[in-house]
Amino acid sequence: MAKTNAPAVGTPTPPTVSSAGGAQSPTPRFAERYQKEIVPALMKRFGQKNSMAVPRLVKIALNMGLGEAVTDAKILEEAQRTLGLIAGQRPAVTRSKKAIAGFKIREGEAVGCRVTLRRRRMYEFLDRMISAALPRIRDFRGLSAKGFDQGGNYSFGIKEQSIFPELHQEEARYILGMDITLVTTADTSEQARALLEAFGMPFEKADKN
Repeated sequence: MAKTNAPAVGTPTPPTVSSAGGAQSPTPRFAERYQKEIVPALMKRFGQKNSMAVPRLVKIALNMGLGEAVTDAKILEEAQRTLGLIAGQRPAVTRSKKAIAGFKIREGEAVGCRVTLRRRRMYEFLDRMISAALPRIRDFRGLSAKGFDQGGNYSFGIKEQSIFPELHQEEARYILGMDITLVTTADTSEQARALLEAFGMPFEKADKN
């Protein structure tokens, strides 16, 4: 599995020093960007006087559903390996809550895997996704703005896991997509979009015609 303490994509920040005098891992650059750049900018944009009122990213959930391939143990194993490399964290297996006869799925059967990222790993994943993974999508024109819900969260899907630089295409035995949900404290979709755009999330431009 990929090392979880690898620096985020881009210029690394100087390491912080603990009270005991030992060097700690550098703060993720997206965490620093949020505090130093995004919070002041959003306070000004939305007329907020308290920095604690500024929307923030809480967690990122990654989910791989295997569909009809759930009967193949090798595909589930590949999904776990792949998601673990991408997230830098061991994924949990998701199981069906009820039987689905049409897909020959029994209750409690493994149907995929998921990972929830918080704090450091969350920021590092967001950085790698925006800086390295999304630009590798063929004919990419931006993410749809329709993925926001009323709770200020944003979800979208990726068709192939190979866009993530942690994976070597020659090692991929199956094409596996995933759903990604970014959970924020934003009160509206407008605030959530402003937050994600400040990090550099590339949303598609509205058609003026």
